[in-house]
Amino acid sequence: MEIIQSVLNGLLLGGLYAVIGIGMSLIFGVMGLTNLAHGDLIIVGAFVCMTLLAQLVGSVWAAIVMTVVIMAAIGFFIQGFLINRVLDKGAEPALLTTFGVSICLSNTLLLFFGADARSISSSFATANVFSTNLFSVSAVYLLNFVIAICVIIVLHCILQYTYFGRSVRAASDNIHAAELMGVDTKKVFSYAMALAMASAAIAGLLVGMTFIFYPSTGTQYLIIAFGVVVIGGMGSLLGTLLGGVILGLAQLLGAYFFGSGYQLLAGYLVLLLILTVKPEGLLSTASRK
Repeated sequence: MEIIQSVLNGLLLGGLYAVIGIGMSLIFGVMGLTNLAHGDLIIVGAFVCMTLLAQLVGSVWAAIVMTVVIMAAIGFFIQGFLINRVLDKGAEPALLTTFGVSICLSNTLLLFFGADARSISSSFATANVFSTNLFSVSAVYLLNFVIAICVIIVLHCILQYTYFGRSVRAASDNIHAAELMGVDTKKVFSYAMALAMASAAIAGLLVGMTFIFYPSTGTQYLIIAFGVVVIGGMGSLLGTLLGGVILGLAQLLGAYFFGSGYQLLAGYLVLLLILTVKPEGLLSTASRK
């Protein structure tokens, strides 16, 4: 039945959406900052990975490791040399800084790569893990979901069981108290942004293998990330996965019942419904003092 296929695809698509949103959720949970450059940074990760695969290395695994390192360094630079300089001046300057970074990144990509559609070639793209008369499981969708679970587990372990993670949680709970205890919060923020951009690099690879992308599609993935973290709750890793699954299901079931033209509308209607009932998100843990 087609509805079974739609539900299954929605669940698995939710994994990709979770990876797209997890970096934004982390940064909001740590700094209370909505990173408007998040979508463009995901697309930067996709282009970097695509370029490494085409020009330098032939292995997807080597390319993603290099992309993670490069994107983490970019995130550290953006936070350390741009956002940290205006973070003490209120929320608006930091927000505008990320908006400026977004514009610079999208135009730089357009300058170097042009406006043509791109994708990352992979044997997963058209393969099915298995098929039955009722449904089939796409290899790339299943890979997206498995990687989403792995990324969330790794980030959870880092935040719960390392000194850096304790510093991040301390700064998230109360910046001033953390500084009084000797935590260099701005350095913590820089490393947190590097970690978020490492997850953005993984999201870029998955987006590139699953869909076509352009230099200008960063806004599309920013909106998806925003929807995911708003549904799940800002600052919650588990909430990000839940938000991704809910958004994926809403879109695929909306397309099944009302037609493909209503796919995005169905997702946003569910987002508005959840905001009405529970404005802080389903599993929100973020609190700023």
